[in-house]
Amino acid sequence: MLAHALDGDTPGARLDEARAVNVLRDDTLGWAHLSADHPDTPGWIAENLGYLDEAVIEALTASATRSRAMRIGNGILVILRGVNTNEGRDPEDMVSVRVWADANRIVTLSRQRVKALGDISDMLAAGDGPTTAGEFLSLLAARLNARLEPLVAQLDIETDALEPRVVGTPDHTLRQQIVAMRLQVIELRRHSAPQKGALEDMEQSDLPFFDEGDRLHIAETRQSLTRQLENLDEMRDSLAVLRDELSGQLSDRLNRHMYFLSIISAIFLPLGFLTGLLGINVGGVPGAGSPDAFWLFCAMLAVIIALQIAILRFMRWL
Repeated sequence: MLAHALDGDTPGARLDEARAVNVLRDDTLGWAHLSADHPDTPGWIAENLGYLDEAVIEALTASATRSRAMRIGNGILVILRGVNTNEGRDPEDMVSVRVWADANRIVTLSRQRVKALGDISDMLAAGDGPTTAGEFLSLLAARLNARLEPLVAQLDIETDALEPRVVGTPDHTLRQQIVAMRLQVIELRRHSAPQKGALEDMEQSDLPFFDEGDRLHIAETRQSLTRQLENLDEMRDSLAVLRDELSGQLSDRLNRHMYFLSIISAIFLPLGFLTGLLGINVGGVPGAGSPDAFWLFCAMLAVIIALQIAILRFMRWL
């Protein structure tokens, strides 16, 4: 468990489990973070947070989540997602952060480590953290978005770098790279789009612990997220165009090669027929007794080749 007091006699102080339970029950604003997949978490919530609505407890511990914000009584249930920065994980496999906040308590849960929550904990320990639930939520949204921005910017740079390679010297490895990047962009877009709606609901909330400054910060985060979504949409479309262009170029290259092989086959088909016909092991083959027959036959083949090339040029096949 990670827990801090946000106001009272010791604002920012880190709390042990016993003190955290007392802070969450009284009028002092406290924050407790739990591991959603720990086997003891459901029991701890039932024992110490029984005053929460059953729908809130179910949403906090659900295995599958979608970004949203919903007022319930005097508090708000918020589910946000952040870039997965854990070792061995894909960044686009975004981590869900579930939050219950009211005027006197903040409870967060996640199934994996979330650096944004670590940032807030460090700020509180340094005496520079949030002092209200509204400030906590606006800061959490901003810290989650701050790690999405550089990831989207890097993907944008990589997408731009692919364009000259596709137009210049395309190869099959590019197709795999484009598909991987497109899947990454789609996954980020899928998780980030609902978050915009959640931020809008938070911004429009009339809960008393949200002041004008908190709403302004949430609005700025929402605007930034909107730009990221627009960039992701643009990248998704660009990668689709690049994929189609690459497929077209690779198909054209294959068609040129097949066309060349077809022309070669058309030229050598009658030559193979003639050489096969004269190579049969039976009597009566013309020129069998003449020492000049071989060179005459080669000359005839050369004339046939020249004639075929002339016909192909006339038909504009060459």
